[in-house]
Amino acid sequence: MATAKTGGAPTAASPHGASARLPLGTKLGFGVADLGGNLFFTSLGFFALKYLTDTVGMAAAVAGTILMVGKIVDAFWDPLVGFLSDNTRTRFGRRRPYLLFGSVPMALAMWFFYSNPHIQNPATLVLWGLVAFVLLNITYSVVNIPYSSLTPELTTDYNERSSLNGFRFMFAVVGTILGAVAVEPIIGAFGGSGGRDQSLGFSMVGLIFGIIMLVTAIITGLTVREPPVTAAKAEKDFVKTYVKVFKNGPFRIILFGYALHLIGLTFLQSAITYYFTYIYNNEGLQTIAMAILLLVAMVTIPISVVVSKRIGKRLTWQICFFILSTSSLALFFLGHILGPTFFLIMMVYSGIGVGFGYVAPYAMLPDAIEVDAIRSGKRNEGAFYGLYLLTSKVGQALAFLMTGLVLSMGHFVANAAQVDSAKLAIRFLVGPLPAVILIGALVLVQFYPLDEKTYEKILAEEGGKK
Repeated sequence: MATAKTGGAPTAASPHGASARLPLGTKLGFGVADLGGNLFFTSLGFFALKYLTDTVGMAAAVAGTILMVGKIVDAFWDPLVGFLSDNTRTRFGRRRPYLLFGSVPMALAMWFFYSNPHIQNPATLVLWGLVAFVLLNITYSVVNIPYSSLTPELTTDYNERSSLNGFRFMFAVVGTILGAVAVEPIIGAFGGSGGRDQSLGFSMVGLIFGIIMLVTAIITGLTVREPPVTAAKAEKDFVKTYVKVFKNGPFRIILFGYALHLIGLTFLQSAITYYFTYIYNNEGLQTIAMAILLLVAMVTIPISVVVSKRIGKRLTWQICFFILSTSSLALFFLGHILGPTFFLIMMVYSGIGVGFGYVAPYAMLPDAIEVDAIRSGKRNEGAFYGLYLLTSKVGQALAFLMTGLVLSMGHFVANAAQVDSAKLAIRFLVGPLPAVILIGALVLVQFYPLDEKTYEKILAEEGGKK
């Protein structure tokens, strides 16, 4: 096994060799868990707020606050999960036990959240919402953080990581497509179409998606073998670990860049369902729009991997920000004037941006982690991913809260014809708000320093100190 070290502390590399190509089975086995994972992200991003307002019956500001609080609680849970997985030692490895044994409570929590409790007391309903949403997020984190932490362990090769994440996000797009386009048909199959109560339909969405999440996590847990980590142990001090992690400059840029990325996407995802329902008065068309967006993204992902090898990961990610921000502004100024056909055309354009944004950040992050590992002799992948998701989820939490508040300020009323101020609020959430945030991310990422030459130079220099 290839190793690199600083000051006598070697770090474990890929079980297949630091620069070796990973077997196809490993890439497929690793990637499949993100199919189920993106059912989680997509259903929350597109439907959680609207489910709470239109089906459960909460005011928009209250629902947005619940989603914010739940995400913040979950965000501060993530570093603990990352730290624990770094320091776990079992015969199954450090990460796999969390996938194998955490998937059942995760699936049950998914079903619980999407099962309308029909509670009439407002205070009790809010309490249910908080408990259900917190449980869903923390059980998902128990699986997702150890899963994500496998990436830098499986290979240290700069371009092979892009390939590995390309497989992961091909599955991710399949999960995202299912999460976006399967919800309305499932609801309709259980009597929730045509303005009827959608409670049973959403409950079945939670059950079906939860089972898919469980099965895909277990497949990855059974098929991917972790490399042994014996010489480069994780840091044992919790606070010291995260202080050290945050001092990693390239990591900080990815950290905040990805947080801005998710904030922008959260505004877009949450608002699109409202846009079709209340501006176009055509709720069913949103399924077609999402399918177009995500199918184009799926086709674009392998293209983005090739482009990344030619122009670099940073510029590939910046292309994503440029496309999504310009698309958002076009929808704000023209979407309500030119109608659904124009919106669908913009979904094709946006799909290219979404595709370019899947692989790049998750291929850049392991590079920053590996540089830290070879310099320090400590492997704290879980800590990095825990902090990474903490910051991202705090950003998502603020986006959920602001979405609910903007709708309330616009005098939005669920399941009713909307006044002009409510329609303007929905357009604002689709347009200027995400556009400004995504442009900020584009500028920030420009300062990321680790291109392929720099990364390989650091590995060579540190390897020469052995």
